[in-house]
Amino acid sequence: MTTAVSRLTPALRFPPELLLKAQGPGLGLKAAIFDVDGVLTDGRIYISDQGEDFKAFSTLDGHGLKLLDQGGILPIIITGRDSPAVRRRVADLGLKHAVYGAKDKLAVAQPLLDQLGLAWPEVAAMGDDWPDLPLMLRAGFACAPAQAHAEVRAIAHHITAAAGGHGAARECCDLLLSAAGRYEALLNGHLSTLDGGGRG
Repeated sequence: MTTAVSRLTPALRFPPELLLKAQGPGLGLKAAIFDVDGVLTDGRIYISDQGEDFKAFSTLDGHGLKLLDQGGILPIIITGRDSPAVRRRVADLGLKHAVYGAKDKLAVAQPLLDQLGLAWPEVAAMGDDWPDLPLMLRAGFACAPAQAHAEVRAIAHHITAAAGGHGAARECCDLLLSAAGRYEALLNGHLSTLDGGGRG
């Protein structure tokens, strides 16, 4: 037998002016592009004697990306590096759109957005270094982790309190969902789950 649980009022709050920026134009943001190294990880790369990459990912970020998708904002991964670790992480999260080893991120992002029928004002972008600038400058909303390079922080609409690999992407996801008015419903939807599904 289960006990009924009352609804939660979200504890998370963002300034109204920031929520307005993160809403995007018209019907709102429809997708969000995330870098990997420095955003979904802390930017450090561990290489074994066999040449394998090892990366640490945050379960907070993983669950945030899942929630973003559930909330109707499509998460997209575009990363300059390629490794089995990143591919495994993307697969584990069930993300449908990812581009690996992108030397020119704009060159791969534009045809992908065209394929999905999305315009740049409908897209958010989160990055931490110069290769992310072309995406962030075109996006309707740009987010950067706390430790991002100065030039990236200078053009971001929001700099997260959390660092890359330590919940920065989750903060961005929470912000986008809050701005879209979907955060509270997703939060309360978690109060009655019985499937035992794990976090991201």
